[in-house]
Amino acid sequence: MPVGHNVPEMTTTDWNPLLRGEFDKPYWSELQRFVATEREHQTVYPPHTDVFNALHLTTYASTRVMILGQDPYHGPGQAHGLCFSVRDGVAVPPSLANVHKELATDLGVSAPGHGNLEAWARQGVLLLNATLTVRAGQAGSHQGKGWETFTDAVIRTVSDKPDHVVFILWGGYARKKKALIDSARHTIIESPHPSPLSAHNGFFGTRPFSRTNTALEAHGQTTIDWSL
Repeated sequence: MPVGHNVPEMTTTDWNPLLRGEFDKPYWSELQRFVATEREHQTVYPPHTDVFNALHLTTYASTRVMILGQDPYHGPGQAHGLCFSVRDGVAVPPSLANVHKELATDLGVSAPGHGNLEAWARQGVLLLNATLTVRAGQAGSHQGKGWETFTDAVIRTVSDKPDHVVFILWGGYARKKKALIDSARHTIIESPHPSPLSAHNGFFGTRPFSRTNTALEAHGQTTIDWSL
């Protein structure tokens, strides 16, 4: 498989000139060989054409909010390249159900009955997982293979934007990425993860959606319509 085989989804976006230097680094070719081998012998999520959906649906220029996830969903039909999101018709995972609950508490937005967050992505909410692929049924199976190097580069690129960005960091893993963000210029909203294990220990009641819009307004930016 050519080294650039997983790249085309980004070539038509404004991310490409900012990130293409990554494609020439040794880790990238090793990562692509690993993923290609996994796809030959295992079921891997999301489908190849969905791996870069976050960067495809949310341009660099439009990014004004970033939500960072850790790993794609590893069940059939769930992952489609946006953190926390599933396509229409797929059962809403527990963590996302808790996000919906907080959204209702925060803004009075009723649960939409689906888990598709593309409407957020199209408004400039970058929904990026730290790892962009996973073996079916094996959470974390593609961690430490190189994806984090690439997505750390994405985080730094967003932090380097001249415009203000709101970074939403849910859970310990995401919160470790604060070191990559210029907190003097950007807003960071952090809390425990919305998973059933931790949502009641500090996620519920944090009002991340209204706080994000308040921060955007304070910097003269258009707010997000969080309704789904």
